[in-house]
Amino acid sequence: MAESEADTPSTPIEFESKYFEFDGVRLPPFCRGKMEEIANFSLRSSDIWIVTYPKSGTSLLQEIVYLVSQGADPDEIGLMNIDEQLPVLEYPQPGLEIIQELTSPRLIKSHLPHRFLPSALHNGEAKVIYMARNPKDLVVSYYQFHRSLRTMSYRGTFQEFCRRFMNDKLGYGSWFEHVQEFWEHRIDSNVLFLKYEDMYKDLGSFVEHLARFLEASCDKAQLEALVESCNQLIEQCSNSEALSVCRGRVGLWKDIFTVSMNDKFDSIYRQKMGKSDLTFDFGL
Repeated sequence: MAESEADTPSTPIEFESKYFEFDGVRLPPFCRGKMEEIANFSLRSSDIWIVTYPKSGTSLLQEIVYLVSQGADPDEIGLMNIDEQLPVLEYPQPGLEIIQELTSPRLIKSHLPHRFLPSALHNGEAKVIYMARNPKDLVVSYYQFHRSLRTMSYRGTFQEFCRRFMNDKLGYGSWFEHVQEFWEHRIDSNVLFLKYEDMYKDLGSFVEHLARFLEASCDKAQLEALVESCNQLIEQCSNSEALSVCRGRVGLWKDIFTVSMNDKFDSIYRQKMGKSDLTFDFGL
């Protein structure tokens, strides 16, 4: 699978460096040169992987997974650097070699499409938790995230950013393909497919489903305590000033989409998702 440079616009100078295309998917520049190594990354049966398209609620999900899998105290999670406990596979830091040597059970994150993940994952050698978020809220959060980071230097309008999203011109490629690839693998024994909105609709069922998948032994009282702890995490994240640029509430898109933008988005959504039985809640 060949790598090739991808054209990028002068506004907003696509984050100071060019994306590159790998097997037809636009990826961030730090992925260049390591895709073969990622494909051959060695897995352990005790590994727990969290995979999402960017801005799908990854930060919140990782805290809940850590809480459920490790039996951690939610107050302790608030004091620790959770990202150090759950590194991103393809990021420059800490790097593949260090992640490979982490103590078991390893908790690893990635934003890569299903087909680019380590080959052993496709063979069921570790547990994979995938979470999808409705694309309207996601694109708003993704835009605000780009605007907030100096390294990305995004100064275009939301309309321009949304158009790039609909045309698959952002890092990690098409959201539409990303979620549908994993949806097709939702019945794989090592895959759990979750939806971000379900955390807000029925947190109890969400946590119970997750605990069962992770084989976390707990009785009814322990499960209720877990749900309460997870609810605390959600409230902390929702009220955190650090998350002011990407608040997690469902229906965020209604504050920024115009009627014409929404009509255009719906048209593209029907075109790209029309054959899929995967559905989303765009408001609760």
